[in-house]
Amino acid sequence: VQLQASGGGLVQPGGSLRLTCAPAGRTFRSYAWFRQAPGKEREFVAAIRTSGSGIFYTDSVKGRFTVSRDNAAKTLRLEMNSLKPEDTAVYYCAAGDPITSNIRASEAYRVWGQGTLVTVSS
Repeated sequence: VQLQASGGGLVQPGGSLRLTCAPAGRTFRSYAWFRQAPGKEREFVAAIRTSGSGIFYTDSVKGRFTVSRDNAAKTLRLEMNSLKPEDTAVYYCAAGDPITSNIRASEAYRVWGQGTLVTVSS
């Protein structure tokens, strides 16, 4: 199974970007986005259950980011609006079968994409 993330780039504060992750292979129970800013640890951003039974966000992106998945196309998306400089990071998509209590933990995901850089700057 391989994940291919794309859509990153340079955007001004307040702007928008859409990240896409194209999983290949078997379908996992959950798909997620994580990010890692320079000099910081990788952090959870958002996750979605393939069954549609749950969507999860970290507090700092609620109301600004939207995670979705096209199950037929097996494509994961992250719509990012009202971007802030603190959103600057490498964004990774991930797939796995975590239980709900573990859905924000990076170690719960088995497969990772290569990362796509998002830079928010004027």
